Amino acid sequence: MAQLAAVAGAFGAFVLLLGRGRLAQPGGLALLAVAEAGLVFDLSDHGHRISPKLVVLGLAALVPVAIGAAIFVRWPTVVTPVVAFAAPFRPPLSFGSEHRFYVGVADAGQLGRLLPLYGVLASAALALAWNAVRGRELRPVPALVAVPAIVFFDIAALSLFWTDDLHAGENVLAYFLFPFAVLLAVVARAPFPSWMPRVLAVIALALASLFAAAGLIQAATHELWFFSPSVEVSNAYSSFFRVTSLFRDPSLYGRHVVLGIAVLLVAVLLRRVNPLVAILLTAFLFAGLWFSYSQSSMAALFAVTLALAAFAGDRGLRMLAAVTVVVVVLGGAVAFAASAGDHSARRITSDRSRRVELTLKVVRDHPLVGVGLGAQPVASQARSKQGGSPSRFVSHTTPLTVTAELGVLGLAAYVALLAGAAALIWRVRRRDHALGLGLAAVLLALFVHSLFYSGFFEDPITWVVLAVASSFVLRHDAAVT
Repeated sequence: MAQLAAVAGAFGAFVLLLGRGRLAQPGGLALLAVAEAGLVFDLSDHGHRISPKLVVLGLAALVPVAIGAAIFVRWPTVVTPVVAFAAPFRPPLSFGSEHRFYVGVADAGQLGRLLPLYGVLASAALALAWNAVRGRELRPVPALVAVPAIVFFDIAALSLFWTDDLHAGENVLAYFLFPFAVLLAVVARAPFPSWMPRVLAVIALALASLFAAAGLIQAATHELWFFSPSVEVSNAYSSFFRVTSLFRDPSLYGRHVVLGIAVLLVAVLLRRVNPLVAILLTAFLFAGLWFSYSQSSMAALFAVTLALAAFAGDRGLRMLAAVTVVVVVLGGAVAFAASAGDHSARRITSDRSRRVELTLKVVRDHPLVGVGLGAQPVASQARSKQGGSPSRFVSHTTPLTVTAELGVLGLAAYVALLAGAAALIWRVRRRDHALGLGLAAVLLALFVHSLFYSGFFEDPITWVVLAVASSFVLRHDAAVT
């Protein structure tokens, strides 16, 4: 059942993103809805019987979804800002018959799914289908991102036929890839008024400030609100205290703060913000980022800062960026060589080298189509002489994970999507320099961070960036014609 649902969802994504005609979008959304239902049902272990509580909960959820759809039909310009604002949040809710009303607060430290985003996407999808049925012209999503995205979705969906971890593959499809196909479709086709870039920048800075404030409070009180067991153990035996803000992991928290700083740096570089305000806000955000102690986030911030200086700065700033790169690279090489004399590579890289080595073995054994979506951890675990849960074997490197799970075909789709995104954002930059530079900075931060912490395709912000760029290009092309 899971495999058939995955195929239906992959075809639905194709129709939704590239289909034309009045029935294309409703048809694609219907196929994706059927796929989601099949995958979620399978993930529930066939479950749990459909109890009256579950039926009542489902019917109750339709009310806010319908209200949201009515709002989006009446004011379609708010779709993009609402999606961007809802994207990062994971309310600490759990579902099951153990709760009196089938839904309750999760155990301490746990976070749930992207429920606010799913609700917004459901409303936006209904509004999109309504507008299509009423005859509103809906152009296909730009092929630069739609085609490689569809190819990636198709390979990921088909891999459920041979995956080594069906449950994990279903989870990625049901809760990330298929919903994000809807995100790309609804945001790309939403109106893009002239005030949209400023609103999106304000949302990015407001969210980063919120997360930084929560992180600083946790640093002062030494009390985490949400966390994974590994973070709790690490803090108990470390000389420093890592904070998680409104996330379950310090690196995820750091990633979202870096995205806000990236937007702020673009605003400073283009003189769109008061210098004093910029200095104070940058100091505040960086203070919050500091207590994440996330090396991947620092690397992403470093890369974005240098890229912006090299690409959009004056000659002096470019020279400074070049010198900084040389100093950091040489200094890092010397420090690594000195450390390697006394410690193993595994210890220096916080166990990352072992994970990479095991994942490379998986790639070697399954080069063409990989071990299937979501199966890299269990495949790496099977090649290790050590025990432990599969979470200890996650590669934390997106290109490597994609190659291990989907083979060179998946890697080619990943590279094509990056190339298409870069080309599309370049088109945006030629027409709106500030927006193009901001989207490029955010995508670069996500890409660099995912080289050390994975989660590129599973982060909704990745798809928000692609969708916003698509929406801008569609709006401009429509104005030209």
